[in-house]
Amino acid sequence: ESDHSMQFEIDPAACRGRQQRLQAEMRRRDLDLVIVARTEHVQWLVGPRFGWVFEPSAALSRDGVATLIAPNAAPPIHAADVVATYEAQWHSTLRNDQRHAACDALKKAVAPLSTVKRVGVEFSCFPPHLAQGLDAELVDIEPTMLRLRRRKDADELARIKHAIGATGAMYAEARRIIRPGLSELQMFNALQAAAVEHLGEMLTGTGNDYASGVPGGPPRPRAIEAGELYVLDLGPAFRGYFADNCRAIAVDGRPTERQQALQRHIADVFPMVEETVKPGVSCRTLFHRVQRHLDAFDPNLKFSHHLGHGIGLFPHEAPHLNPSPDWDDVFEVGDVFTCEPGLYHPDLRGGIRLENDYLVTEAGVELLSPFSLELT
Repeated sequence: ESDHSMQFEIDPAACRGRQQRLQAEMRRRDLDLVIVARTEHVQWLVGPRFGWVFEPSAALSRDGVATLIAPNAAPPIHAADVVATYEAQWHSTLRNDQRHAACDALKKAVAPLSTVKRVGVEFSCFPPHLAQGLDAELVDIEPTMLRLRRRKDADELARIKHAIGATGAMYAEARRIIRPGLSELQMFNALQAAAVEHLGEMLTGTGNDYASGVPGGPPRPRAIEAGELYVLDLGPAFRGYFADNCRAIAVDGRPTERQQALQRHIADVFPMVEETVKPGVSCRTLFHRVQRHLDAFDPNLKFSHHLGHGIGLFPHEAPHLNPSPDWDDVFEVGDVFTCEPGLYHPDLRGGIRLENDYLVTEAGVELLSPFSLELT
């Protein structure tokens, strides 16, 4: 196996550490067992990542026994004490009843389920096939799992940083090939190729915005035009872990004075973030501070979206840099988050959004996306 692959291999010790953190929550909430079925939770807990066409699951008992239910065969590296399998394919054809088969395997692997009294499950996707084998109180463990996932371990950070590195390669390629007449689909294809070359394997996710002259959108079969600003919001994922940052580039390499002034005003947000963000700082307060700064440039321009969000095994996670009354997060050590201020108007031929990725440390933040913010 190549050095590249080994560098990002599953770290069973890190998985065991995550299991111990979940065990502590189980004791606090008096849970006998936790069962997870979301692919990202299975990966977070025991290590392997399975493709979206499969239906794995995992369980953790109160005394620390981890069980993995894997499609077809046991993976070579994992952090499970018990591995059971189910047949996901018959003669190479994917079964459509995999979840039922996986549940049957789990019932046998963690038997007797009849003895457990309180079980943590994901209410968003807990399979009824399993409920038929449980005579227990079900507790929604999903909010707890999402909270625990905020603190990124070293193995997770390595994958996130590698994904972010792919965006650097993508922006370098974009600046190399951008010209009036290039189609958005040609740009999209070239940037996907650059990401694959950097990562050394297929992507497990991509995104987000590849439309020129507008604030965002998927690539279209149209030629990009001189005078447009090309907002490239890129989110490649490596082995399940997402990057997400954005740059705006002048299609013809000749931004107007107004576009350049706007770029400088938006870029001024990042020193503000780097000076103020530390553990315990309110995300909502930061949002409103940045909103006031952006509004001061021109009241006709609109900042119409969140300031940022966490990234990890899903494109949007906590913390939420968002004014919604439903979120009142504070930054915590181990958070990996994006900050994406932007201002838009048709007269700007789209607008400008700049986005950086940061890791929250004990002392403040570490910039993870040190790529040029310039329009050319």
